[in-house]
Amino acid sequence: MCLELTMGKKVVSNDELKLICDNARKNNQKIVFTNGCFDLLHVGHIRYLRKASSLGDILVVGINSNSSVTLIKGPKRPLVDESARAEIVSSLYCVDYVTLFNEPDPLNLIEIVRPDVLVKGSDWPESKIVGADLVKRHGGKVVRIELTPGVSTSKIIETITDRYC
Repeated sequence: MCLELTMGKKVVSNDELKLICDNARKNNQKIVFTNGCFDLLHVGHIRYLRKASSLGDILVVGINSNSSVTLIKGPKRPLVDESARAEIVSSLYCVDYVTLFNEPDPLNLIEIVRPDVLVKGSDWPESKIVGADLVKRHGGKVVRIELTPGVSTSKIIETITDRYC
């Protein structure tokens, strides 16, 4: 039933995601979860998501909603609407499912997904990774992935501003 529900559909609601993850666990599939704004997709994001995907069978990506991005990044962000960001990220072959979340952090989503592997960038100390304790308490692990040096959305914005403004 779960596969029929999501056949060809990678952007899913939290309720659909819960069913997908429950089904994956029943089939002994390892679930990997990460999250972010993904405001301007760049090579650093691609490398990060590819590496995250290699850590399990299913990669779930939580994407901050427009209001959540604004809360975190300020009133000039996001640059790209949440539905477009979700569609772009879901089009990557290494991403299995995408869902949006409105909160400033993904704790509620992590409770729904209950991942085997929680992934964040190496710029986050494990002690500051939201949900790390929850994942470890359920027998999962936290993996910090090295970021691509010199590549970030903020640097892209800065380059555009310097060149054209």
